[in-house]
Amino acid sequence: MAQAKNGDTVKVHYTGKLEDGTVFDSSLERDPLEFTVGGGMVIPGFEEAIVGMKEGESKEVTIPSGEAYGDYNEEMRIEIQKAQIPEDIQPEVGQMLQLRGEDGGATTVTVTHITDDTVTLDANHPLAGKDLMFDLKLVEIAQA
Repeated sequence: MAQAKNGDTVKVHYTGKLEDGTVFDSSLERDPLEFTVGGGMVIPGFEEAIVGMKEGESKEVTIPSGEAYGDYNEEMRIEIQKAQIPEDIQPEVGQMLQLRGEDGGATTVTVTHITDDTVTLDANHPLAGKDLMFDLKLVEIAQA
C-alpha cells in the first residue's frame, strides 16, 4: 500500500489539542483537510507527521512549538494609548483587531489587557509557544 510522500495531495482528518486536553480545532464535523505534502500549506510538524502514513492509518503526534507556530515572542506585544483606537471600536480582552502598516499590509492582533488609559495588543499567533497534539487519520492519497 502506498505511503504519503512529498508532492502527494492528501486528505486528513485531525483533532488538535493542547497539553491540557483542550481541543483547539478539528475536521471531524466537516470535510477532511486537503493539502499537498511539502507545499508549506500547513505547519511543518503536521506535514512531517503525514509523510510515511498509509491510507486509513491513524496516529497521535505531538508537535513542539518550534515546528508549529513558533516560540512566543515578547517583542510582538505592544501597549498603546486607548486614545489611539478609533472611537467606534470598544476593545475587549480576547478581541481580534487588524492593524494597517505603512505599507498597507494588515497584521492581526489580539487584545490581551486593558487599563483605563492603555490597551495591550499581541501579534503572536494564539498558539505560539504551545506544543500541539494531533490525532491524525490519513483518509486519501492522490499520488504525485
